[in-house]
Amino acid sequence: MDYAELEGLGDEIAEMSAHLEAATARLLDRIREFDERQGWNNGFRNCAAWLSWRVSLDPGAARERVRVARALGSLPLIAGALARGEISYAKARAVTRVATPETEERLLAIARNGTASHVEAIVRGWRRMDRKLECDEAKRQHLHRGLYVYEQEDGTVVVRGRLTAEAGAVLLRALEAGREKLYPHRGPDVSAETPTYPQQRADALALVAETALHHELDSGAPGERYVVTVHVDAPVLKDAEERGQSVLEDGGRVSAETSQRMACDASRVVMRHDDAGRIIEIGARTRTIPPVLRRALQHRDQGCRFPGCGVRVAEGHHIHHWSQGGPTTLSNLALLCRRHHRAVHEEGFKVERTEQGLVFTNPYGWPIPDVPPAPQVPDEPMTAVRESNKGLSLDAQTLRPNWTGERLDVGYAIDVLHPLAQRSRPDGLAQP
Repeated sequence: MDYAELEGLGDEIAEMSAHLEAATARLLDRIREFDERQGWNNGFRNCAAWLSWRVSLDPGAARERVRVARALGSLPLIAGALARGEISYAKARAVTRVATPETEERLLAIARNGTASHVEAIVRGWRRMDRKLECDEAKRQHLHRGLYVYEQEDGTVVVRGRLTAEAGAVLLRALEAGREKLYPHRGPDVSAETPTYPQQRADALALVAETALHHELDSGAPGERYVVTVHVDAPVLKDAEERGQSVLEDGGRVSAETSQRMACDASRVVMRHDDAGRIIEIGARTRTIPPVLRRALQHRDQGCRFPGCGVRVAEGHHIHHWSQGGPTTLSNLALLCRRHHRAVHEEGFKVERTEQGLVFTNPYGWPIPDVPPAPQVPDEPMTAVRESNKGLSLDAQTLRPNWTGERLDVGYAIDVLHPLAQRSRPDGLAQP
């Protein structure tokens, strides 16, 4: 056995790995820029969905690439070490789960000096400390919650209290919704008679209380709580250019395209009016897509049919809309998730069924293939990688950690490194 030759082969593997890590850093830079500029927003839900479609990444791996790319944008020390091939993508992926601009220097030292398994162990311990402190804070908030209501001699009521974070968020949303209902925004000109913001919030709180009592703290059967009713004239449902109403139950207007999308897979009630607008006939409520046909559609499509999507929770879409004479048959239906159903109806995307199957096109008329074309790869890809890394000092030792074989004490490491653990030390002493 030629040990010198094997040693040289091992050095070549280590050097090539360093080159690949440096190239990965540039790849993550490109992903972050592509994500920030929303280059994926051509029918895909997010950058990870686009990556999964375009470069055949597993959806989980694609989400992780995007997460790491975003995190490195605010962690210049870790990003720089990866770009120089000094740490691996595996280490960068681990430390970006917990690193902040204030702690990245400490975590980068761990990444440089420890193995990938060391880094994973430290990060797990770090996250356990985070969760413990978060649980302690949540318990403290829950323990100190309270609402104090004082009735004054003049009949007014003073309210003072402290809520947990989640209960406070619900209250703030409810107050804002009530305030918007009572005092809709009317532009920059505010009359002197307009109530102040605290007064508007007080009125909103009263509205929230009255609404809760009116509904006896229960807005109805669970299936009815989330029903959205749209009143749309038949001509508008047939042709978006026609004149007529397309409004929500509370009077808010929606576009004709939105009405058509909602009508694809919904319950439908036909009402006939006389010339004065009075209702003269109400038909029975029917499903646009009958349950039996929907089961067959779900079995056939198994989720959203938009290229690269596949989300399981999806809506039935009439390829040729039923209001325009399209039949409600399996051949004229396709499952689309809510995001892509909206894209087809309201954002200019198209879908049609051909002999080859469903064909999707973007608003510019360009087809979106199920499988994108493969990129051109040079015969010697490492030559191209080395050329792109010209100027970097990369060799077989670049990725080697400084670990000398000592046992890793995760508890001690977290006690020393985690800033919140230092504050909670009983002696009050923080290690460097």
